[in-house]
Amino acid sequence: MSAFPVARRWPAQHPERIQLYSLNTPNGVKVSIMLEETGLPYEAHLVDIGKDESHLPEFLALNPNGKIPAIVDPHGPGGKPLGLFESGAILMYLAEKTGKFLPADPARRWETIQWVFFQMASIGPMFGQVGFFHKYAGREYEDKRPLARYVNESKRLLGVLDGRLAGHEWIMGDEYTIADIATLGWVNNLITWYEARELVEYDRFAHVDAWLQRGLARPAVQRGLKIPSR
Repeated sequence: MSAFPVARRWPAQHPERIQLYSLNTPNGVKVSIMLEETGLPYEAHLVDIGKDESHLPEFLALNPNGKIPAIVDPHGPGGKPLGLFESGAILMYLAEKTGKFLPADPARRWETIQWVFFQMASIGPMFGQVGFFHKYAGREYEDKRPLARYVNESKRLLGVLDGRLAGHEWIMGDEYTIADIATLGWVNNLITWYEARELVEYDRFAHVDAWLQRGLARPAVQRGLKIPSR
């Protein structure tokens, strides 16, 4: 860990474990849930984005984009330490490292990855904008057209997800994967922290809600949603 400046700001008590630098935001909990689901030994460090800690030089040395989450795996490929950022990349890395939550069949593997990218490229950015314009500073804007745009797009995306989940227990059918792990926190956050349940007409999407409740019933998901605690 001495090769990583981030360890100077957030010292590792267990340097032999995966080091997680995060906060329990919808992006952050993807990785904490995955770590809890896989059972990999890890140590969580709270990066307080409210205090702009993700833009400290030590963190930027690990993720120059200044966003959580990020990890350092002291036992990366070839037994060498590996630092990673971007939650989707971390999910894929941990899935391949453990052989869990990513199908071995090549076709199903790529189908799972496409749904991870669907979350990364669409659900995350659009739901996040709803949160900004509905709950945070954006709600003070006199022009309500941006909020309407993101609300409508979020409804459309919920419809896409609802269609996929019709007749399916999980996004990939009967197999729980990183596609679910990537998406659960964002849907949960939309109707809880962002308080947008009525705004996006969430209750119209019965298949999405049934899937969310199944996900929230998983003990690893419940633990991961609180790590690292605000």
